[in-house]
Amino acid sequence: MYLKHFGLKELPFGITPDTSFIYSADAHQEALNTLLIGLNTGEGFIKITGEVGTGKTLLCRRFLATLSDNQVVAYLPNPMLEPSVLLTAIAEELGLNLQDVDHQFQLLKEFNQHLLDMASQGKRVVICIDEAQSMPLDSLEALRLLSNLETEKRKLLQVVMFGQPELDQKLADPAVRQLRQRIVFHYRMPGLRLEEAGHYLAHRLRVAGHQDGDVFPASSTRLLYRLSSGTPRLVNILAHKALLLAYGEGKSKVNRNHVMLAGRDTEGLPALRWWQRW
Repeated sequence: MYLKHFGLKELPFGITPDTSFIYSADAHQEALNTLLIGLNTGEGFIKITGEVGTGKTLLCRRFLATLSDNQVVAYLPNPMLEPSVLLTAIAEELGLNLQDVDHQFQLLKEFNQHLLDMASQGKRVVICIDEAQSMPLDSLEALRLLSNLETEKRKLLQVVMFGQPELDQKLADPAVRQLRQRIVFHYRMPGLRLEEAGHYLAHRLRVAGHQDGDVFPASSTRLLYRLSSGTPRLVNILAHKALLLAYGEGKSKVNRNHVMLAGRDTEGLPALRWWQRW
């Protein structure tokens, strides 16, 4: 690969979420602030939505890393589960003993007692759900019913949902209107801005070991931004392919032609007009 050629210790543009490469773009920081403010209120649901590849899973991991020992987390990366299975999965994440629990009523009773025990120890329970748009409607309703568990002073748990825009469409269904009313804080994640794209590329290169991160000139960065529409995952894919092409030609910089060829080899990108290619 091109690691030695560019003086890198690891691949700078992988598509697997890696918190060591976090670039704190304005939108990313605003989303994290929304999560922390919502968490401090102690009530309601928090919802973060964004298009595919905008960094929701990375944000989720960054959010989880900020939680203290006084917060107990149940994390579900794949919540496409029926209500009873969903509740069981959450219970297991929280460390409940379910060996003698056969019915949903008993499960909710165990939940309530466990949450009361956590509250008595000064701990707060957070249910964090990634890919929430895949949840069936009846499972969303089961989640709302679970959030009803409370003392006279506060809720016993909070729910944070990360999902694609389809989650908003699903929450528009009248069947889950009560849950929609309980969403206290929400944030829609955009992509990178043009002025952030160059900093993003340089940041990841420096984290991967490049001396100064100066590999993508401004003209290459602008074209890469147009092709990706600022979506971080697409930026990573294009940047990786462009680096391969530059390496193949023995170049130390990525030019516009490298980015263009990378774009032609990548599906799902907007077509450029002739004058943009020129």
